[in-house]
Amino acid sequence: MAQTQTGQSQTGSTESGQETRRVPDSRTGGTSPARLADETSQGRTSIAASVVQKIAGIAAKEISGVHAMGGGVSRAFGAIRERIPGGSGTSSTSGVQVEVGEKQAAVDLDIVVEYGASIVDLARAVRRNVIGAVERMTGLEVIEVNISVNDIHLPSEDEEGNGTPPTSRVE
Repeated sequence: MAQTQTGQSQTGSTESGQETRRVPDSRTGGTSPARLADETSQGRTSIAASVVQKIAGIAAKEISGVHAMGGGVSRAFGAIRERIPGGSGTSSTSGVQVEVGEKQAAVDLDIVVEYGASIVDLARAVRRNVIGAVERMTGLEVIEVNISVNDIHLPSEDEEGNGTPPTSRVE
């Protein structure tokens, strides 16, 4: 395998002499260099993995029944970020990891589902929306979208954490 400069993928050759490209072994979620999305005689376009990650996160949240993205720790940090004045608020990349190659992308999502939603139908809808958004916006072929449901959100959790003091039963 020949190493190339940052921003380019690793290449090698097969027995037939053809050049091959491989997708990185780890899903880095935005720290990998930009990948080639389009190359013409007029120039080339490259898309950073963080862009694909953000598109996938927004597309997943668009589906009704997805309460939040990310595992417990990332959601806790997100809640803290929301309360800090001038903070960035909720991150659209929390709970999203991507692996981006020259022509393909793979996405891993960690989601929290609203209680009562059909998880199988919800996962199908999220997968379809993420694939459509990433392929339409980047031109990359999405080869897989893996979804992990980490928690179920109960409506009573909103009432408990709204910060209002309980009303007194007596005067």
